Amino acid sequence: MMKILIVDDNVAVLEALSLLLEIHGYQIVTATSPKEALQIVNYQSISLVIQDMNFSADTTSGDEGRDLFSAFRALNPLLPIVLITAWTELEQAVELVKAGAADYIPKPWDDDKLITTINNLIALGKANVQNKVLQQQYGIFDNAKQAAQSVGLVYENGAMQRVVDMALQVAKSDVPVFISGPNGSGKEIIAALIQSQSPLNQAPFVKVNAGALPQELIEAELFGAEVGAFTSATKSRIGRFEAANGGTLFLDEIGNLPLSGQVKLLRVLQTGEFEKLGSVKTQHTTVRIISATNANLSDAIAKGEFREDLFYRLNVIEINVPPLSQRGDDALLLAKHFLPNRELSLRARQAITQHAWPGNVRELENACKRVSILHPHGVLSAEAFGLGVEANYALNLREVFL
Repeated sequence: MMKILIVDDNVAVLEALSLLLEIHGYQIVTATSPKEALQIVNYQSISLVIQDMNFSADTTSGDEGRDLFSAFRALNPLLPIVLITAWTELEQAVELVKAGAADYIPKPWDDDKLITTINNLIALGKANVQNKVLQQQYGIFDNAKQAAQSVGLVYENGAMQRVVDMALQVAKSDVPVFISGPNGSGKEIIAALIQSQSPLNQAPFVKVNAGALPQELIEAELFGAEVGAFTSATKSRIGRFEAANGGTLFLDEIGNLPLSGQVKLLRVLQTGEFEKLGSVKTQHTTVRIISATNANLSDAIAKGEFREDLFYRLNVIEINVPPLSQRGDDALLLAKHFLPNRELSLRARQAITQHAWPGNVRELENACKRVSILHPHGVLSAEAFGLGVEANYALNLREVFL
C-alpha cells in the first residue's frame, strides 16, 4: 500500500485529508511540524508528500513551506511533493512548482481533483520503478540527451532539460499528456520524444493539426466519414482515431476543435467508442492521447468555447515548453545546428543570442534556411539574418561598459 505523508499544523486539515485518502486506499502518515516531517521521510518509505506552506501562528509568507520543500528535495530529489496553499502563498507555490514541486492545491481543495492528482502522481512513481525493465524490453534510451537527439531536439538550457526529464518520465505511463507553449516552441517534437520513449514506440504515431483544418472537416479527419456524410465526401475515409488504434494520437492546436467535436472526443476518451460521420456503426479504439495548444484554454472555458470536462481529461499531466527567449544560449546552439559547417561572425552570434525570436524555434529555423539560400558562402553576418541594427546596438553597449 502506498504511503502518503501529510504535513500541516491544522489538525482539522490533517483529519479531513487523511479520511479522504484512506477511503481511496492510501496509507496515511501525518506531521504537524517540518522537523517531524523530515524525520518521517528520513526513516520511512514515503511515496508522496502533501505539505502546507505555513506552520507558525500568524505566518502567511510561505517561507516555511519553501524551506521544508528544499529540505525534502535534499533528502529525496524524486519524491513527489504537492503543496496546499492559500491565495496569500500562491506566488510562492508557483515558484516551487517551477523548482520541481509536483503540483499545488488551493484551499479549500476540490476532493475529486485532489484524488485525481494523487492517483496520477502515484501512477507515475510506479512507472519510474518499472523504468529499467521497460528500457531493456523496448530499447528505451538511458541518456536524456541521447533520447532528445533521436527526435532532433537540440538544447542546453536547464528549463528545457526539465521539460525533457518530465517528458521521459511521463512516457512510461499511458496517461494523456497536455503540452502547452507558444507557437513554434517545439511542442510537436516533445510529443515525438514522449512517443519514442514509450512502450508504444513501435505502434502507430498519428498526428493531426486541428488548427490547419477547416472546422467543418475536423470531425471527419478525427473520426472518419462515410460516403455522402457531407458535400465533398465522395468516398469513405478512415479517421485518425481508427488509424492510430493501438498507438498514439497527437492532437495539435486542440483549442481549435469545435464544441461538437469536443463532445465526440470526450466520449472516445471515456469509452473508447466513436462513429464515423454519416454512420450509426459504433467502432472501438484504444489510443493514447497527447494534445497541445498555444491557446489559453482557461479563457476558452470561461467563454464557453472549450469544455471543462474535456480539458481535465486531456490535462492529466501538463508539460509547458518555454519560449526560445527564456532558453538562454539555446538560440545560438540551434542556429549552429541549422547551419552546419557555416561560420557565424561575432556580431551574428551576439544578435542571435539577444534577439527575442517571437516565432521561437520555427522562426529561427526559417531564418537559417533563408540565410543559407541567400548567402551560400562565407562568414554569416548579423545583417544576413536581418539583425544588424540590434547587433550594432549590443556591440556599442559592450564598448561603453568595457
